[in-house]
Amino acid sequence: MLTELFPNIKYDDLVEAVYETFYMTIISIIGTCIIGLLLGLLLYLTTKDGIWQNKYINFIVAAFVNIFRAIPFIILILLLFPFTNFLIGTIRGPNAALPALIIGSAPFYGRLVEIALKEVDKGVVEAAKAMGAKTRTIIFRVLIPESMPALVSGLTVTSIALIGYTAMAGAIGAGGLGSYAYYFGFQRRDFDVVFLCTIIIVIIVFIFQFIGDFITNKLDKR
Repeated sequence: MLTELFPNIKYDDLVEAVYETFYMTIISIIGTCIIGLLLGLLLYLTTKDGIWQNKYINFIVAAFVNIFRAIPFIILILLLFPFTNFLIGTIRGPNAALPALIIGSAPFYGRLVEIALKEVDKGVVEAAKAMGAKTRTIIFRVLIPESMPALVSGLTVTSIALIGYTAMAGAIGAGGLGSYAYYFGFQRRDFDVVFLCTIIIVIIVFIFQFIGDFITNKLDKR
């Protein structure tokens, strides 16, 4: 049926493009989750009246987050070319897109983590302190479990933004559906290809949104 609707599409290349999009998105989500969680915890713990109150560290982390959130993603990719080439050994292909995808998304998720942690009842944290709980215990037994629905919801929002970032990265040689739509569709004036790639990206977004919402609802005990 697809062959009849889109006769000019090379389906082997399309399947590879879909795989590359999933690959970039999933690996980037993992990296973004780890780094974003660390950034969010630092912002929360070093803020005024925080467990590790330190205005200097908080200022540095906040500045890092704000700067990288402010840079448009397509420009960030170009700025990171030397770093990507040093780290990966190339500036083309799915792996080459990963540093920019993670660095571009982690600060955004870090802010969402900070917001989620601030929503945790301070009375619960104070009770844990009063019982002599160590900072590590407070983080892993109180803060993260109590804020888990918001953390997953924030990661869902971030993952959907990442799917869009992979499409932009594809336009400059990172592979994936963005690359396929640009090189096989736009440059050849074959807008059936662009249309099909758009449909697939929308479906991928719905899949990630459904999974994220399902997990959030399961974790939310309210």
